[in-house]
Amino acid sequence: MNSEQQYLNLYFQVHQPRRLKKFHFLDVGSDKKYFDDDLNKEIMNRISKHCYLPSNELLLKIIDQHPELRITFSISGTALEQFERYAPQVLHSFRQLAETGSVEFLGETYYHSLAYFISNEEFIEQIGLHRQKINELIGVSPTFFRNTELIYSDVIGSTVAELGFSGIYIDGIERILKGESPNALYRHPEKELVLMPRNYRLSDDIAFRYSDEHWSEWPLTGKKFASWLYSIPSRDRIVNLAMDYETLGEHKKVESGIFDFFQDFLMAILHDNRIRIVNPSEVSKLLPAEKVISSERAISWADDARDLSAWLGNDMQRDAFGSLYKFHDFIVRSENRKLVDTYRHLLTSDHFYYMSTKKGADGTVHQYFSPYRSPYEAFMNFMNIISDFELRVKKKRRRTVFREANEINSLVA
Repeated sequence: MNSEQQYLNLYFQVHQPRRLKKFHFLDVGSDKKYFDDDLNKEIMNRISKHCYLPSNELLLKIIDQHPELRITFSISGTALEQFERYAPQVLHSFRQLAETGSVEFLGETYYHSLAYFISNEEFIEQIGLHRQKINELIGVSPTFFRNTELIYSDVIGSTVAELGFSGIYIDGIERILKGESPNALYRHPEKELVLMPRNYRLSDDIAFRYSDEHWSEWPLTGKKFASWLYSIPSRDRIVNLAMDYETLGEHKKVESGIFDFFQDFLMAILHDNRIRIVNPSEVSKLLPAEKVISSERAISWADDARDLSAWLGNDMQRDAFGSLYKFHDFIVRSENRKLVDTYRHLLTSDHFYYMSTKKGADGTVHQYFSPYRSPYEAFMNFMNIISDFELRVKKKRRRTVFREANEINSLVA
């Protein structure tokens, strides 16, 4: 172990929700489908063309020249489903990346959901479903974890450790670091679990500020960004950069120069021995996680608040989430695979994100991702679906009660 060596981890989140159809009040009680799969296909094809395929091709080319490069991905189950259905060529390119041995894939909740806040059992079930899916499609078994939107607390960390994961990503925010640097590894207060904080300032320089012409550092070049990493004090041993993969080519269009920036940045690092690019399972063996950090309340990487308010911050969001919560026990016990799958797709965090009424920069980001004209439209559309879903659940419950009554009568007879 080189006591002076500094490390860099590059982690990308890959996620696409299953977006909902426009569902009017008069559609409640009909047989109308909930999910707009035509729109989902259109968006998947567009992002595959702009981001996934060219980005994966670029990484494969660089890894072929520099097999020492390391990249980390977390791909949600809903994204994997849509790759299977609409973009098998993207799935193939991720398999190719996995086969290089240079890429590590993380575990997460299958439905990119707020499952933990339904129940610990639901959280564990969705993690298991994701493990199965990514092993089936990519051929890997994750050892590090990334919860939906980097949502983390000590109790979440405890569950993740008990499931056998060796580490988890968190956001490196000041209120939990309490004066410590985000550029280090930390330990869970009670479990054998490595905590990897994201350097959110440097990550957001790429994810948000890269194309901002009013930013004092614009235009940002790969070499300039690499120089910022070289200027980090040697006592800071690991920098974790994490962002949506769609930053490359989708959020930041090819015309912005984002691919040239990314390639120039990687090549600058790879041609210099000062910083070694690593994956989480590697760096956790190379660096000690000596200090403990703790967060009793849930944190995330979303919005300036970096808490749960992006999804549960207003009455609409809490009402929508609570409406799903009341169905949970019956639906899971029903063992009706179609009903359970529909329910879990409705738990995807994006549906609640669209209902945010935040203003300013946060509100602009929420609106950018939303397919709705307003958060109120998102709420009404979702609640119309919930009203219809409740009718279907009640119908299923009546059938279950009727069947159980007949079984009891037959036994008595």
